Amino acid sequence: MSYRREVVQLYKTLLHLGKDYPSGYDFFRKRLHRAFMKNKDENDPEKIKNMIAHGQYIVKELEALYMLKKYRTLKRRYDL
Repeated sequence: MSYRREVVQLYKTLLHLGKDYPSGYDFFRKRLHRAFMKNKDENDPEKIKNMIAHGQYIVKELEALYMLKKYRTLKRRYDL
């Protein structure tokens, strides 16, 4: 079973989320690319599935980070 589509979609999603990363987009993109290239030769379907699940967890964590950043900005701006 090929997980290529899921992996590419995950990569694109993470790249998109990296645009607002606090350390900068270039920093995020380099680390993301390195992480994906490190595991490019993995063939074990179970390991690939676990790595995809971990990637989806990272997506949720980044979304939470951005929501918190947005909330803090609004709170600071309007002194809620």
